Amino acid sequence: MLDTQIIDGKQIARECREKIAALIQSRGLHPKLAVIQIGNHPASNIYVENKKKAAGSVGIEVEIYRLDALVTEQSVLELIDELNAKKSINGILLQLPLPPHLNELRLTGRISPQKDVDGLHPQNVGNLVVGLPAMVPCTPMGCLYLLKKTLKNLDGKNALMIGRSSLVGRPLAHLLQAQNCTVTLAHSHTQNLSDLCRRADILVCAVGKPGLIKGPDIKEGATIIDVGINRLDDGKIVGDVLFLEAMGKAAYITPVPGGVGPMTIAMLLWNVVRATDENILNGKEVIPFV
Repeated sequence: MLDTQIIDGKQIARECREKIAALIQSRGLHPKLAVIQIGNHPASNIYVENKKKAAGSVGIEVEIYRLDALVTEQSVLELIDELNAKKSINGILLQLPLPPHLNELRLTGRISPQKDVDGLHPQNVGNLVVGLPAMVPCTPMGCLYLLKKTLKNLDGKNALMIGRSSLVGRPLAHLLQAQNCTVTLAHSHTQNLSDLCRRADILVCAVGKPGLIKGPDIKEGATIIDVGINRLDDGKIVGDVLFLEAMGKAAYITPVPGGVGPMTIAMLLWNVVRATDENILNGKEVIPFV
């Protein structure tokens, strides 16, 4: 059995935030993030406060625009236009999920690509695909950061990405290809998933299905990034991978919680910095400090 190493996302995110704070100070930047929150979704309230606290810790100012759940789409579009035009606002974040009467694609597509710290604007998506400088969704960036921090060189690795969402799976597949990984993108229609898992040097799972990946599915010595967050009936939070069964089989694994989650917020802060400084935004490295 291998001595599986747990990838400490909390510690790595803490180190990343410290470096972001030092960079902001050394360059004399004054980043400001606008957060649009629609409705009073309890989880969103927690996420927004956590983002505000983390931003404040590194020197990023946050303005929160709280709108009623019944707000019209036109009103939200007008607010986005106003924030796009404000020179003092460097980044804009539309907190998801949205009420069902609002069109997510239309609203995220209205945010200026340069201020799109969630990396969801079609221009940023297209730039990522063709390898041009782009804002990249925060969770995939956090996953890549953890992989590079852990493995250093990803060149030639067989990587399996399970889940093809626009927030995680698809952008991370492109990021891994840019690192010269051989990438397989699996989804709900994929056949023989276990066989694919057993060939993967890097296994990333972002499905939201507890226990999807079991011990026998894992290649010995693999690195596992578990993006899934699932609450069981007893209140316990678990990932998509059976953690105890992966121990002794994988070389490295992220815990849930405490793995990818902290890195998502750290990468949001990095995107705000990139939006503030064009020299950083147009640089070759998507992720910092590794």
